[in-house]
Amino acid sequence: MNKTFRLYQVDSFTKEKFTGNPAGVITNADGLSESQMQKIARELNNSETAFIFNKFIKNHQENYDVHIRFFTPTNEVPICGHATIAAHYARAVENQLNSTTVFQKTGAGILPVDIIKKDNDYEIIMTQGKIEVSPPLKQTYQERLLNAFGILKEDIHTDCPIAIASTGHSKVMIGIKRLSTLNNLSPNLYELSKISQEIKCNGYYIFTLNNKEMLQVHGRMFAPAIGISEDPVTGNANGPLGAYIVHYKVIPIPNTQFIFEAVQGEAIKRKGKMLVKVIISDNKPVEVKIIGKAIIAFSTNIEIEL
Repeated sequence: MNKTFRLYQVDSFTKEKFTGNPAGVITNADGLSESQMQKIARELNNSETAFIFNKFIKNHQENYDVHIRFFTPTNEVPICGHATIAAHYARAVENQLNSTTVFQKTGAGILPVDIIKKDNDYEIIMTQGKIEVSPPLKQTYQERLLNAFGILKEDIHTDCPIAIASTGHSKVMIGIKRLSTLNNLSPNLYELSKISQEIKCNGYYIFTLNNKEMLQVHGRMFAPAIGISEDPVTGNANGPLGAYIVHYKVIPIPNTQFIFEAVQGEAIKRKGKMLVKVIISDNKPVEVKIIGKAIIAFSTNIEIEL
């Protein structure tokens, strides 16, 4: 039996086609096997593809509206920021939704997503998952990472310990002083993959801080261990970065909430941006939201035998 699936290519964190971070989205994924989802993600070759399931059996303790699974070209991941933005943008456009809150089941738990309708378009607000920030990595790993990225010790931002942060999908945070250093990185992807296996963290987020009226972050994210040489604009790097900044008191911050703009993708000509909002209680990060726009680059139907 064949079934027709609706496929969207969505550029997240931008309103200009062919910029930002592209994600594939299947809005009616019910019936697809894990193997078929992996093959579709590999064929599309985006950093992530999202599969939305609308028919499911919930246990009595769960309450959610959609179940979304995320695949890189090589494997499934628990959650993805830009593919969440893409999935809910495509679903909102397809169903002509009004402003609403949708609860999505993911590998990182059941999380709310706010759909904001404005001027016949949509803005998506993703509440991210459990916040975890590690102690600084062991010195041997710090040195290996700097060598793998070609970063000198004097390039490191002195207020930024090299540590792992997560809001559902962890990243190593490496703060550096200059944008020029960021844009000229030439990482050893093989060595980074090896280190990922040892430290149990797939991604690396290299960033700079420009503390004007509103903090602006510029960053680049690499995750070769899961098939992503470089991700253009990464919700699950900038969200954890917000928690990391609050946790380590990298800059002076308010007592209740902290908002910054993240710009990414410039070095690979896929520029996009988002807002990150961190809710703070007792000087600790307790909730992280990312706010982004999107645009559909194209859509089509594909037939697959089930």
